[in-house]
Amino acid sequence: MGGWVTSLTHRVASLTHRVASLIIQIMLKTWQLANTSAKEIVFTDATSLDAVTRQLPEGYYSTFRTFDGCTRVLGLAAHLQRLYEPVSTPEVSASSLRRQLLTLLEPYRPDEARVRLIMTFQGQTYIAIEPLKRLPREVYENGVRAETTEMWRESPRLKSTAFIGASDPARKHIAQAGIFEALLVKDGKILEGMTSNFFYVVERDGTPPYIGTAHEDILLGITRQTVIEVARAQGLEVEYQPLKRDQLAAVSEAFITSSSRGIVPVVQVDDVTIGQGTPGAITKQLWTSYEAYVLEKAERISPAE
Repeated sequence: MGGWVTSLTHRVASLTHRVASLIIQIMLKTWQLANTSAKEIVFTDATSLDAVTRQLPEGYYSTFRTFDGCTRVLGLAAHLQRLYEPVSTPEVSASSLRRQLLTLLEPYRPDEARVRLIMTFQGQTYIAIEPLKRLPREVYENGVRAETTEMWRESPRLKSTAFIGASDPARKHIAQAGIFEALLVKDGKILEGMTSNFFYVVERDGTPPYIGTAHEDILLGITRQTVIEVARAQGLEVEYQPLKRDQLAAVSEAFITSSSRGIVPVVQVDDVTIGQGTPGAITKQLWTSYEAYVLEKAERISPAE
């Protein structure tokens, strides 16, 4: 009897150790890169990518999700360009970053991950990775609420980490209020989401509907550009025109886009119901086409040999 109990105890301890190891493996982790190595950094607050980012020196960042078992990313070259273009002396080459990213993603396979690349103004490079938390399907089926806020990016073409700190009060407010996204407003015009780009659909008598989105004073999101390409490939007209906040009641559909979440329908902004209060036909059509496009076009993380 004693031997059986001892054996069972050992097996439970072994299983507990393996589960604990797995939990450690899939936590949010951060590394500082050199050209041939990666040094893991442990932060006091590692509860989110934003929390980690706030504890690093200021710079530029890009965030995305992986596909195909952490081996592909949609628009990875564009994500890297966003980092390397404004920095004169990067410490790590783009090809080395790709190779190390592929290695660091290994513990997250066969599932997917959410990745943030950060490059400081001085050229130091960091990678933070967490398991991908997919949105519930009902988010896409039912849509979400958004709220407008009078703020905007000072340098909208640069994805600066400083904006994460500056927007922190607004982020906390919408989280506490159960609101999905804050929409940035300047001079009465809706520019973009705090973590996304914003689109709307307008119906016109006698002519096909068109999709509108701002083009000036916004971050030109990589998913945003992909959605524009997908829409135009389907014969949909896209106009670069920001929506005025007082025109919300006139639009029939709205949605936001981001690399990690794809296309998310918006059914209410402030106290205004969008269209019928449910995701519209064009949004659903684009969502289906976008998902198929991503599976086909996401590029390999590994650098070309």
